[in-house]
Amino acid sequence: MSVPLYQAKTDFLRMLGPLQDGPLPARDLLTAIETEPSGLSQQPAVLRRSGIVTSTREGATGAYELAGGDAADLLKAARRILTEVPAGRNELPAEPRGTEVVAR
Repeated sequence: MSVPLYQAKTDFLRMLGPLQDGPLPARDLLTAIETEPSGLSQQPAVLRRSGIVTSTREGATGAYELAGGDAADLLKAARRILTEVPAGRNELPAEPRGTEVVAR
């Protein structure tokens, strides 16, 4: 299954965003990103394998956090860019640039 690159980027940032303030229990992450439990288990697994997030488990409760480095820097940069949108430009473009597609 392939999705447009802009959608993959959106999903990536949506998954990592709640983790920028530190570890988050899986149930809270599920609420923050508004996904079903089955989707939650798949997304962090991919991010763990790539070294972007780490996970810990205490009993039946799992928690996720950013592994640091590039992902944390990316989130800081995205937050800065999106909060410093020039005056008069309070909306992002309606159509994404490019038509790149990524495989899932």
